[in-house]
Amino acid sequence: MASLTAAKRLVVKIGSALLVDRATGSLKEDWLKGLALDVAQLRAGGTDVILVSSGSIALGREVLHLPKGALALEQSQAAAAVGQIRLARAYEEVLAPHAIPTGQILVTLEDSTNRRRYLNSRATMETLLSLGVVPIVNENDTVATDEIRFGDNDRLAAQVAVTIGADQLVLLSDVDGFYTANPHTDTSAQRYDIVEKITPEIEAMAGDGVSGLSKGGMITKLMAAKTATAGGCALCITEGSTQRPLSALQNGAAATWFLAQLDPQLARKRWIAAMKPKGEITIDAGAARALQDGKSLLPAGITAIKGRFGRGDPVAIHAPEGHKLGQGLCRYTADEAQAIKGHRSDRIEALLGYPGRAALIHRDDMAL
Repeated sequence: MASLTAAKRLVVKIGSALLVDRATGSLKEDWLKGLALDVAQLRAGGTDVILVSSGSIALGREVLHLPKGALALEQSQAAAAVGQIRLARAYEEVLAPHAIPTGQILVTLEDSTNRRRYLNSRATMETLLSLGVVPIVNENDTVATDEIRFGDNDRLAAQVAVTIGADQLVLLSDVDGFYTANPHTDTSAQRYDIVEKITPEIEAMAGDGVSGLSKGGMITKLMAAKTATAGGCALCITEGSTQRPLSALQNGAAATWFLAQLDPQLARKRWIAAMKPKGEITIDAGAARALQDGKSLLPAGITAIKGRFGRGDPVAIHAPEGHKLGQGLCRYTADEAQAIKGHRSDRIEALLGYPGRAALIHRDDMAL
């Protein structure tokens, strides 16, 4: 059974029903304080924590006195705009007593499918984590329309976990795991403790969704599990309404763990290696040695640029003799790379007219 304290990087998804009282539309402050205690305990043990939190629309609906039931798109976006402020403030207030700063990140589906935005999101979250911040991630409901929406935070959480290289993802839910059938209607349904591989039989068991409260039901949780485990991240489904849900899970609360298929870094590098490169970068012998030692590729080590590529595009990396060393996601366009090749990173701003990242290709975005 997986242990949360063994996680180097943990993503926790929190649904609206756990955060907001349905009857009153108010925040469940005591529950949130309990979660903050869990987060502080995990961070004290050396685990990075990212929270993917619903709740902005539910909180904003109450402030704006909007009717219960389905809202028009404009009403949902207005509620989200108001509720996002309250949600961010709530997390800030419960984590501040533990000396943990928070940061808000709002994303859409486009941010994960567009490689430039993907790299920007990853770099922002990595920087926040390095500064001791707990990022609070939510779908940007104020601008997202159906064609650019995740639509549920289960899949959003899985994408965040893969983007940031998390090794564990916990979906705090209204059910305590994945069952062979809907336990609300089938008394013979059995819960899985561990799912080693998501087979067609497992997928068929999701049916129309075990959960009657969450937006997407069990089907979206299974979709999230497929994304996470393929990206090297174990996923857990557990009931989250208890006062200290992560402590309860660590102490043996009922749950289902979907096991990761690969190490997260290996999964990411295989993904990068499988891409079709948009250009080529040739490097000198010193840069080639640095890459073999696990370093990032800096502009100073580049001798030639070929092809037309944009930020976030995959490019092949060639040794001085011409053979391919690997490939990676470039943080600069072909024109920008051409302008800074052969120069030290502290010259980037002078050469381009604006500050840039020190590495042309970061080691985490490279497959050799």
